[in-house]
Parts: sequence; structure tokens; C-alpha cells
Amino acid sequence: MSETPTNTLQYRFDGREDAPVLILGPSLGTTWHMWDRQVPELAQQWRVFRFDLPGHGGAPAHPAGSVADLAGRLLATLDALGVQRFGYAGCALGGAVGVELALRHPERVASLALIAASPRFGTADEFRQRGVIVRTNGLDPIARTSPDRWFTSGFAAAQPAITDWAVQMVRTTDPGCYIAACEALASFDVRAELGRVGVPTLVLVGSDDQVTGPAEARTLVAGIPDARLAVVPGASHLVPVEQPAAVTDLLVRHFSTAWQPAYDHGTGQTAVPGVSLKPVLAPPPQVTPIAEIAPAAPAAPVELTGRPDPYDAGLKVRREVLGDAHVDRALSQADDFSGDFQEFVTRYAWGEIWDRPGLDRRARSCVTLTALVAGGHLEELAFHTRAALRNGLTPDEIKEVLLHAAVYCGVPAANSAFRVAQQVIHEETTPTE
Repeated sequence: MSETPTNTLQYRFDGREDAPVLILGPSLGTTWHMWDRQVPELAQQWRVFRFDLPGHGGAPAHPAGSVADLAGRLLATLDALGVQRFGYAGCALGGAVGVELALRHPERVASLALIAASPRFGTADEFRQRGVIVRTNGLDPIARTSPDRWFTSGFAAAQPAITDWAVQMVRTTDPGCYIAACEALASFDVRAELGRVGVPTLVLVGSDDQVTGPAEARTLVAGIPDARLAVVPGASHLVPVEQPAAVTDLLVRHFSTAWQPAYDHGTGQTAVPGVSLKPVLAPPPQVTPIAEIAPAAPAAPVELTGRPDPYDAGLKVRREVLGDAHVDRALSQADDFSGDFQEFVTRYAWGEIWDRPGLDRRARSCVTLTALVAGGHLEELAFHTRAALRNGLTPDEIKEVLLHAAVYCGVPAANSAFRVAQQVIHEETTPTE
């Protein structure tokens, strides 16, 4: 067990101290106990390292809003323990951490197993919507529906104790850390990078997984050069819990036979494979001195301006605040007449103003809602109410903004605004059973 500083993770070890380290990463809403049935056999060959996500399983509630942040905290924990090289198996969000490690720190990962994982988990809108529901209603609605997502119906009916354990596990998670983890999954997308995963990889999925099922698993296998697929019948999302013996057997076989040795060149040190592989993969014309020396004529004036085009940053912020579905719809409806306006809004409203550091997004949502009430722009008020929920405002805080606007913008304007906001809040914060 461990004491946990802000930049590290709560962990535990099982197995011999002199054995190679095998890390088991949990999924969102679970604790390291999801691996209890695998540990006895795995610990016979490996020193098994399990960790809890922030705010899960009693771990300190220091939210991590990106997969890269979680991977960094895991490496900081391992560095403090003197663990340099390891095998890694992760489920769902834990699998995303494994991909991140294999891409950014390939010299550390000897072998990889991705369970119920995906290069992109659903859509960003889905996870940000889940964050809105948790912020408004707490974790109880998510906890009550977790068994439906995690287990087959037959298993849930036959194992009521495990079903109750799953519900309580989610219910006792810190809500802020759960919301941050949803944000981490919302922004995770490594589809274009899978070809750079250079370690032997087992992709394992339950045949009945409706969250990240066989289709997502096949995407991973198709993209990762050295990957093989294992589909476990009669299992859903938490396949290590539902089919523990099958998963244990697959992990033992994979890590026993596909453990990539350290890159030892006689110095006793480990080389970084990512550094040596990249030039080999590059086409020869791109690494010749001529190609490096020859300047591109228009590049110099662009660099001298010192001012990057804010369009890309604006598009990113616009998607994060309004949601992919809304932005995709607006851009797809643009034509020769309205296209310039969409570009203008993205570049200047979102890239110049919303991306400024002077106010956080919660404050900007308050200002925007008030301005829209004053102008009577009810259609835009609707989707900016959704944006305010995404940006962290609670329904009660939105109510206070509209009450304040009633004083300064007029009661009739606020009356219309309340009708619009009430409908949006109901739609966005009502859990789907």
C-alpha cells in the first residue's frame, strides 16, 4: 500500500520482489479489486502492480483530466519505486493509459494487453454529457446502471453479490474525479497513431461487450503492427470480472511469450526504441541534407509575424464547449454564402475570445448567457445553456445567472430565457435508464 502525493497514484504490489513487474490498470468507476481473481496466478511469475485512479477506491481526490496526465502520474509513481521496465495490461480507461505509455514511452513497456479498449471511446459528446449528469445528480444514476454496461444479463442475475459490489464501487467514487476521467476519455483519440505502437500487444474483448466491443478491438488489431485478437465468449465490458479464468489464461500466455527484451547494447542501459525506429521508417529523401537545408520560400514571412492563425485553436474550443454534434451540423450546413461567416465565428469568437486566458470557461458562460438574455437570442441561449453545463455550471448556478439577468435585462426577457433553459436542463441532466 502507499501514501499518495498529488502527482502519483495509490498502488499495491503482489508477488516476489525480484520478479519482472506487470501492471494492471483499472477501468473508469472501478478499483484495483477488479483484478483480484487474476492476481494469485499472475503473481507466481510477476511482481503484480495495481493502482487506483484518482478518487477511486479511497484514493486521494486529485482529478486528472487527460489520459496523458494519468500516464504521467503512473510513471512518476514507478520512478519513485525504481521500476523502469514493465508489462502492462489495462481495461478500458486503463487500456487507454497503456496505449499512451506505448506511444510516448516505448522504452518502458515490454509487452501490452488492451482489454475492452478502443483507440477512441465513443464520442466526446457522450462523455461530456455523462459529466453533466454526474455534476447535477451525483453518481447514483451512473452506479445503478453500471451492471447493465459491465456484465451480461445472465451473469448479473446469477451473481447478485458482484452486481451489488459494482454499484457500490461506482457510488463511492469521488464525483469530481469521475467527471475529470470522463473528460480524459472525451479527448482521447489515437486512431492516427496506432501504427507507432511498437510492442507485442494482445487485444482482448468480451463477445457481448456493448461499450467497446469486437469492432473496436478489430480496429486496434488492424492498426497496431504486432497485435493479436482474443474474443472471450459470454462476457461483456468487465471481462476480467465476468470470465476471470479465461482472462487469466490469456494474460499468462501473452506475457510469457511476448515479453520484448530491453534494448541492451552492451552498456547495461536501455536504449529508447522510439528514437532509433523513427529515422528508419522515414523515406530516404526526407533525411538527406539537401531536403533539410533547402528553405521553403513562403515559410519565413509566416514565422516572422509571430502570430499563429487562431482557427484551429478556435475549432477545438468550439467543439469542446458546444459539442461535436452541434459544430458538425453547423459546418455541414455552410455553403458559399454562409461558409465565410462560419470561418469568421470559429476564428475570432472561439479562437480569439473564448480561448483567451483572462476568464475561465465558467465565467465566459455566465457572461454569454446574460448577453443572450439581453438580446433575446433564445435559439443561441439554448445551445449556450448546454455549453454552460459542459463548462461546469450547475443548474442552480444557471438559475442564479438568469435571476440576475432579470434585474438588469428585464423580467419579460428573463421569463422567456427561463422557459428555454428549463427545457434544456431537463434534457441534459435527466439520466437515461
